[in-house]
Amino acid sequence: MKKKIPIIFVSAIFSLIIWGSISLSGDYYANIYVKLKLTDFPKGYSTASNLPDNISIKLKGEGWKLLSLNIGKDVNYIVPVQKDSGKKIVNLKNYLTDNRWILSDLELIDIQPDTLSFIIERMISRKLPVFVDMQLDFKPGYGLATSIKVEPDSVIVSGPLSLISKINKVKTKLLKLNSLDEEVTKTIGFADLPGTKFSIRSVHVTLDIQRIVDKEFDDIIVNVLDVPPDRDVILLPNKIGCSVRGGINILGKLKKEEFNAFVFYREVMLDTLGSVVPHFEIPENTHLLYIKPERLRYVIKKFR
Repeated sequence: MKKKIPIIFVSAIFSLIIWGSISLSGDYYANIYVKLKLTDFPKGYSTASNLPDNISIKLKGEGWKLLSLNIGKDVNYIVPVQKDSGKKIVNLKNYLTDNRWILSDLELIDIQPDTLSFIIERMISRKLPVFVDMQLDFKPGYGLATSIKVEPDSVIVSGPLSLISKINKVKTKLLKLNSLDEEVTKTIGFADLPGTKFSIRSVHVTLDIQRIVDKEFDDIIVNVLDVPPDRDVILLPNKIGCSVRGGINILGKLKKEEFNAFVFYREVMLDTLGSVVPHFEIPENTHLLYIKPERLRYVIKKFR
């Protein structure tokens, strides 16, 4: 019995092939979806019109040929432009000779949409900054420690005047990353813009992911600026502390000398409360949580 199993299996496969050959040799109807492609624009022209990416074509023909269209390589429905700028209205059925794959033993029944309306216009070029479209998810306690690095950070875009003149940045395709806990670099292309060309195909995006921590710094000297030669201002106290948040590698290298605290003499003179709030400048890629004390008392001395 075991010896007969391969014979039975081969016979079943052969019968299936014979049945398929007979069945698919007849005529069938099928709807296929193909990409729409406008070609042969006048030199220096394109379109920004909102056209469908795909069109639906109903065909009649032998089953084998219809099946090959569905499982074979991608096909395009080509519409040559070949004329000057301006508004164009075209009937897609008039371009069968430019799409020989349909005429090859297949009968066209219908095309949807059957008519297209678009505007052909002059192309211009602009250098625009790159905006990275992102959805980021971090592991607990982690986050971006520094600004996102994009290389290059701008791109030359060529496209229809009506489109390029209205945009002020170029967006990338959506970048989705989950459970981030270390530095990562990704190469990502640009989101589609109709009728445009980019000077580069992609950009490199670097995300500096670190554990986010808090750190305190004490004894930061507060200076009084713009004090007249015949005056002196004594702050009480003249040193403050602070707490900042940032990446662990960044905060680990910080020193209190990198912070800058100060008040202006004019603010002291205009004060009516007996104390002033110091200005506080923190290092790049850190976030200030608080300073202590928040207000400083003062004494003004006048020299004779």
